[in-house]
Amino acid sequence: MSEFDELQAAIRRHAHERQGEERACEAFLNALYHALRAASGPGLPLNNVTLDFTVDPANRLRPVPTGSFHAAWLRLGLCEVLVRVRRVDGALQGEYGDGGSFRLEMAGEDELTTLARQMLRDVADTYAGSGQERVRRLN
Repeated sequence: MSEFDELQAAIRRHAHERQGEERACEAFLNALYHALRAASGPGLPLNNVTLDFTVDPANRLRPVPTGSFHAAWLRLGLCEVLVRVRRVDGALQGEYGDGGSFRLEMAGEDELTTLARQMLRDVADTYAGSGQERVRRLN
């Protein structure tokens, strides 16, 4: 078997796993979008939040290998925030904006709401000039 054939076989062998990761990451990004819309509390939806899936700018291969980041732009009113997420040992690990990061062992409603509110604070701090690089363990 040639090196080219070995590459094709490896890509085919891991296709199901890659697709599962992509679906899980996109589902998480979609859930985060809904958490951001509800971040102001019950009955006070933020209508100026949008979600636009995109290719992660750091990915240099397509299809992306297992463990790669998946990304989306979240428009938060007047700004847009790139959010990148991947699965690592069953947890969701990601980055957003200018130095924000997170790791969620569980992605339930409470964890997503906490992350959404933290993202809003961090982005506001960035624009106010008081942003700090932080890794937050949310659970």
